[in-house]
Amino acid sequence: MANVSIKFNGKEFLLSCDDGQEEHLEELLIQINKKFNELKNDLGNLGENKLLLITAVKVMDEYHETKKKVEQKKAELRDLSNKFRELKNLVYDYRDKKENEIKDLNERQVNLKLDIETNQKNYEKLIDQAADEISNFVDNANSDKLS
Repeated sequence: MANVSIKFNGKEFLLSCDDGQEEHLEELLIQINKKFNELKNDLGNLGENKLLLITAVKVMDEYHETKKKVEQKKAELRDLSNKFRELKNLVYDYRDKKENEIKDLNERQVNLKLDIETNQKNYEKLIDQAADEISNFVDNANSDKLS
C-alpha cells in the first residue's frame, strides 16, 4: 500500500491507496477540493460538515447524471448496433438475391444459346432437305423431259 499526503480545507491528511494509484488519488482529491472550495465560496461558511455533505451530494449528483448519460449512450449504441445488423442482413439478403438472379440469367443464357444452336442445326437440315428435294425434283423433271 502507498501513502499519499494531501491538503484538504487547510488540513493535512495521510491517505492510503494501492501501489500505482497515487496520482489517481491525488487527482480525485484535487477535484473534490475544487468542488468543496466552489461551494464554500458560493454558499459561505456553513460549517465544514455541512459543506462536506453538500459536496458529497453534488459529486454523487454529477456521478448519477454521468451514469444516466452513459446508460443512455449504451442504449443508443445498442440500437445503432441492432440497426447495423439489420442493414447488414439486408445487404447480404440483397446480395444473395442478386447472385441468384445472375445465376438464373446465366442458366437462361446457356439454355438460350443451346436452343439457338439446336435451331440453327435444324434450320440447316431443313435447308439441306429442301435443297435435296428441289434438286431431286429438278432431276426428275429433267429426266421426264428427256424421256
